Amino acid sequence: MHDHVDRPERLLDYGMTKTAPLAVSRGLAEAVAGTGVTVNAVLPGPTRSEILGDLMAKQAAANGITHEEAEQGFLNAMRPTTLIQGFATTNEVANMIVHVCSEQASATSDAALRVDGGVVRFVA
Repeated sequence: MHDHVDRPERLLDYGMTKTAPLAVSRGLAEAVAGTGVTVNAVLPGPTRSEILGDLMAKQAAANGITHEEAEQGFLNAMRPTTLIQGFATTNEVANMIVHVCSEQASATSDAALRVDGGVVRFVA
């Protein structure tokens, strides 16, 4: 296993960005319990965003490789457990948000909704 995966102290900031929304969404869900309002947390994984795209472009240029090769190198090194073996798009993340805000998700509250391509290996 990769060193960065084995050593949680290297991922403190990343871990906080993933767990803080869970605490906030639970507290808000409890505060509005019984009102018909639902609160959920959407937790994106590797997403082809402008910021990550710029990073991948720089990696590609620095290493003389294609953008696609830079993305695959990132995934292989940083997110080797990805099941979709690629980045989600910002539209795919937005689709989850649209769904959970819709009437079709009216019984979904206090959920941690991962849009991570299967990176996380546990059921919760």
